[in-house]
Amino acid sequence: MTGSDRSKLIDVELDESIGRSTPDVEHERAVAIFDLIEENNFQPVNDNGTGPYRLKLSLAEQRLVFAVAREDGTAVVTHILSLTPLRRIVKDYYMICESYYDAIRSSTPSHIEAIDMGRRGLHNEGSQTLMDRLSGKIDIDFDTARRLFTLVCVLHWRG
Repeated sequence: MTGSDRSKLIDVELDESIGRSTPDVEHERAVAIFDLIEENNFQPVNDNGTGPYRLKLSLAEQRLVFAVAREDGTAVVTHILSLTPLRRIVKDYYMICESYYDAIRSSTPSHIEAIDMGRRGLHNEGSQTLMDRLSGKIDIDFDTARRLFTLVCVLHWRG
């Protein structure tokens, strides 16, 4: 196994006790998990070279839980983050996604593009905030943060 294979996720699980959401949200979840598994950079701080990793994302008492385990399921670390710094971004992102999904069914291409630009901007802001919140805990790159932010939104929308 190469060094890059050791600093990556091989499995991502969302807390299923929250239930299912709309087809659009479920599609976003499936795509984000697939893309995340295909390409990611994920390394818990102070656990160098002992991956690959499994990640379970959940919500507990309005906090975001990152439960990281090794390939064989052995627990590595659990980080519990306040959702407060992400709450506004997730709420705004959810609202703009609803507008986007409505627009792709009935609006002009220029209107859809304008909404999508705003959606991408909020997504980038949320991704950077998530990277900042995980700083010193889990090293991730921006593309990995983007995919994880999508999953955080899916959890939040369900919760």
